[in-house]
Amino acid sequence: MQNILKNNEVGVFALGGLGEVGKNMYVVEYQDEILVIDAGILFPDDSLLGIDYVIPDYTYLYENQDRIKALIITHGHEDHIGGIPYLLRQVKIPKIYASGIAIGLIKNKMDQHKGFRANVLEYQEYEKLVLGKMSVSFFRTNHSIPDSFGVVIHTPQGVIVHTGDFKFDFTPTGPDANYQRIAELGRKGVLLLLSDSTNAELADFTKSEKLVAESIKDIFTKIDGRVIVATFASNVHRVQQIVEASVATGRKIAVYGRSMLKTLDVGGEMGYIRAPGGTFIESHNINKYPKEKMTIICTGSQGEPLAALSRIAAGTHRQIKLMEGDTVIFSSSPIPGNQIGVSRTINMLFRRGANVITNSPLTDTHTSGHGGQEELKLMLKLTKPKYFMPIHGEYRMLKIHSNIGHQTGVRKDRSFVMDNGEVLAVTKSTARFAGKVQAGNVYIDGKGIGDIGSIVIRDRKLLSEDGLLSAIVTIDKKNMRLIGSPVIISRGFIYMREHGALTEEIANLTEREMTKKLKAYKSLNISALKKSLTKTLGDFIRNKTERNPMIMPVVMLVNE
Repeated sequence: MQNILKNNEVGVFALGGLGEVGKNMYVVEYQDEILVIDAGILFPDDSLLGIDYVIPDYTYLYENQDRIKALIITHGHEDHIGGIPYLLRQVKIPKIYASGIAIGLIKNKMDQHKGFRANVLEYQEYEKLVLGKMSVSFFRTNHSIPDSFGVVIHTPQGVIVHTGDFKFDFTPTGPDANYQRIAELGRKGVLLLLSDSTNAELADFTKSEKLVAESIKDIFTKIDGRVIVATFASNVHRVQQIVEASVATGRKIAVYGRSMLKTLDVGGEMGYIRAPGGTFIESHNINKYPKEKMTIICTGSQGEPLAALSRIAAGTHRQIKLMEGDTVIFSSSPIPGNQIGVSRTINMLFRRGANVITNSPLTDTHTSGHGGQEELKLMLKLTKPKYFMPIHGEYRMLKIHSNIGHQTGVRKDRSFVMDNGEVLAVTKSTARFAGKVQAGNVYIDGKGIGDIGSIVIRDRKLLSEDGLLSAIVTIDKKNMRLIGSPVIISRGFIYMREHGALTEEIANLTEREMTKKLKAYKSLNISALKKSLTKTLGDFIRNKTERNPMIMPVVMLVNE
């Protein structure tokens, strides 16, 4: 980085979180020191077949790990802490600072990923951490998980504010945001603001959590049968609201889904999930209570195929079978890209006779943890930054947020819509695009890290759409001739019993192509044979079927 930053400049860039909602990771560096903010994951969409998570490319941090002073965590959501185990496998992080429930969630995560240790330290809102030439302080925000904080980086050139994920909820279920601290930062002077853009398209304020809590309680009083509630496991405030509604209506609670159970354990230990003794029951005891006295809390609000609600809807859950009078409440809204999966789950629930309640103007079962445009304006007005860099959002969100910045007084030439890896260099009086560092996606498939590349993803997509065709030939290596007829195998391309004529044409074409090439070669060249056959069969099949299956020639050699 020294070759693109001047000695007095502070470099600010993202390794994840720009142009996407997820895998948040931001870097602030000055001279020989680096601070990292958050280490999240991105949940894959339908195009990333077989991929469990996406994490940032950590190459830059690996190459500069001796300069890293600390990793600062804003809050405990997976898109901010989920990458920590994978980061620690590759990069030496001397200290991880987090607060409140994020500490419990990180330690729980580290217990699942055995084999290495993390030095996790707790910060308090009133603290100022001196980490070399830079220091860090904090301010509380409102979000959909307790203990969410904005991060203030004090540099020799000025103050950089990273809002974390935030909304301005004037009737929150937890402590108020620290408005006085935010305003004080603005009064003293903010050099650069990095602000959450997730809800930049929402024209108003985000609904208050208290409104949702009241709505959920009201819905519970009108339901006679079992209540099944699906929500984000990490939304601790929402889980507590469901618990309170269940207690108020005399219901027992059973919990399903590994991530939901983890949230209950950590939230219960830290006092965020509170209920009278005996409220929670073992999952195998649900049939021992009258249906009007049961609440089931589960994962699957986003239509995830293996989550508890999806299995309930499909009738494959081992313990829960839908019965007449069941009501399923979606206490969430579909994340962009998940609408199809959510709709599929809702349709299956209706088919099995359940009543389904989703978030709507008439049934406030969910609100976002991210601020709408009016809240974004308020943050900009309170902090009054000299320079502005929207973060945490798809490109259109960042662009809209940038325009909001212009409306509230940030000059256009001082607002920077960046991509991952692009470095903003700032001083007290200047800001410029300084260049790029390596940034990109790393795919996690099972326990593998980085062993799945874009070519593998492309091949999986090809296989899922057009299937595979394999042509197996046996060659007499000594005499350079074919032995027997080629064997054709189709997987996901054609059903061979119903396409005998096409299969025979492919076999005959393979035999002709191999015979011609073997006669033309002076010595056997397996690579050239496969390449030639792949092109010949590919062209033929495309013309015949208008499809592009993956062609896989297999050459077996024998000496006769």
